[in-house]
Amino acid sequence: MTSLVSIIGAGKVGSTLAQRIAEKNLADVVLLDVVNGLPQGIALDLAEARGIESHNCQIVGSNDYADTAGSDIVVITAGKARKPGMSRDELIQTNAKIVVEAAKQAVAHAPNAILIIVTNPLDVMTYLAWRATNLPIQRVMGMAGVLDSVRLQAFIAMELGVATAEVSTMVLGSHGDLMVPLPGYCTVSGVPITELMEGTTIERLVQRTRQGGAEIVNLLQTGGAYFAPASSACLMVETILQNRVRLLPAAAYLQGEYGLQDIFLGVPCWLGGQGVEGVLELHISEAESAALRTSAESVRHNLEEVISNLSGD
Repeated sequence: MTSLVSIIGAGKVGSTLAQRIAEKNLADVVLLDVVNGLPQGIALDLAEARGIESHNCQIVGSNDYADTAGSDIVVITAGKARKPGMSRDELIQTNAKIVVEAAKQAVAHAPNAILIIVTNPLDVMTYLAWRATNLPIQRVMGMAGVLDSVRLQAFIAMELGVATAEVSTMVLGSHGDLMVPLPGYCTVSGVPITELMEGTTIERLVQRTRQGGAEIVNLLQTGGAYFAPASSACLMVETILQNRVRLLPAAAYLQGEYGLQDIFLGVPCWLGGQGVEGVLELHISEAESAALRTSAESVRHNLEEVISNLSGD
């Protein structure tokens, strides 16, 4: 039986993700958006390329959540994008309402689906989606750690002039300026980067990673990153559909891990067919642990503020 992935939001991330999923022959795709004609046009364009791309996945564009019925995975990318000079947190009130409504509608039609949130600010939106749907915590997660880690991976490979595939990285914490890259767990062919680069160089690459999304927003001027975010979400979709069980950083619900409770935050997860099948607690330094707590406090502050505002509507 063919799997079905529904993508809520037919912007550049959503439409590129639809392309990635179809061209990898992973699943049929429903691309949903509130704008009439937009998802239908993108779906038709992608369908017309099937002969060249050698896949036979069905791609449906829709404005009706009823078409998402029976989805194995629902990915929410809908929301406003950042503009130059704007932080992810400035999107919070607008995107909160969009994500909560999308999550409720999607789960009403696909109650057995696993939910992956991509909309920013990622960690807050993931919590709100979980709260709105009452899904088991294993079936709700946010895509951010994969993206942050591959950005750091790319920067390390560029700096050292090595093949990207030789570089392995790990980034924890919130998806934003307070993310926590772990140099001790970043390696080139198994050798920690702390053995290959000066501390000042590592810090420069870490800072570039923290500003990775903003750097692209500032260059594009009229939008944000979408190729790498779509690829990152696609890796998570592939891992779940194929039940490959990978250790990937993702925004998962914490119940005491890393000393944190009742929050979604980027941590290393065992991701598989059931969703988040476990959280791995790494041995991290006191400074890294403190940075992770600071990251969590920022997420919690934004979360309390948005929940208060939503309750007042």
